[in-house]
This record gives sequence, structure tokens and C-alpha cells, in this order.
Amino acid sequence: MASTIYDTNLDKNPANYQPLTPLTFLERAASVHPNRTALIHGSLKRNYQDLYARSRRLASALAQRDIGRGDTVSVMLPNTPAMLECHYGVPMAGVVLNTLNTRLDAKIIAFCLEHSEAKVLITDREFSATIKAALELSSAKPLVID
Repeated sequence: MASTIYDTNLDKNPANYQPLTPLTFLERAASVHPNRTALIHGSLKRNYQDLYARSRRLASALAQRDIGRGDTVSVMLPNTPAMLECHYGVPMAGVVLNTLNTRLDAKIIAFCLEHSEAKVLITDREFSATIKAALELSSAKPLVID
């Protein structure tokens, strides 16, 4: 492939290159458009400023529990605002997010908790029977937040 003028003397630097990640997207959206609607769930509407603040509080809560780099937070939630906050807040803490499929049975969830070495499990009470059975089958004993 032939070199063009756009390939010469344009090494990546802060003036011409900024990677866009989900975390930088949310931070920028909260900064530039704080009052724009970020999510709608039924009658609930949340703007970017609020979504960013709630995600940061989740990250802070995990950090206060000494959950950090190299740790895993498993999440068993339906497609709700709480799940979106986990998608931002968990990585903000430098933690791996392990989302569990809500259609899985207890035996598979137990395996996923063990295999991921989950330190925390965030779940909706809607799945309490399945989660209870999974925890009984699993040797993993994460902090459960429901």
C-alpha cells in the first residue's frame, strides 16, 4: 500500500489522537451534555450527569471494599438502569465485569462464579431462588448485593 501525506509526520499525540472508550465516553457526555437524557426505563429518566455520578459511586463502593485490579464482579441483572450502571461503574474501579445470563440454571451459574473467582455478586431479587441454589453449589462465596 502506498504511503500518503496523511501517513507522514502524524504520529499519535494528544493533539490528534484520543482513544474513545466507554468510560471516556460517559465522562465526556457528562461534562459536555450533563442534562441530556442518558437512559429511559419506563417512567424513569436519567441524564448523563446522574448516570456518571451513580457509576462513580458504585466504583467508589467497590474500592472501599478493597475490590480492585485483578478482581471480578459478577452481575445477574435484567436490562435495567442498574445493569447499565454496572457496565460503567465496575470498570471504573479497574475491576473485571462478568455478566451472567439470566436464563442460566444454578449449576452453570455456580460454575461461572467459581471460574471467574467472583469477589462480588450483584443480583436482582427476581433471581434469588436461582442465585441461592447456585451459591449452595459453589465453593465461591462472593459478597452478595441484591
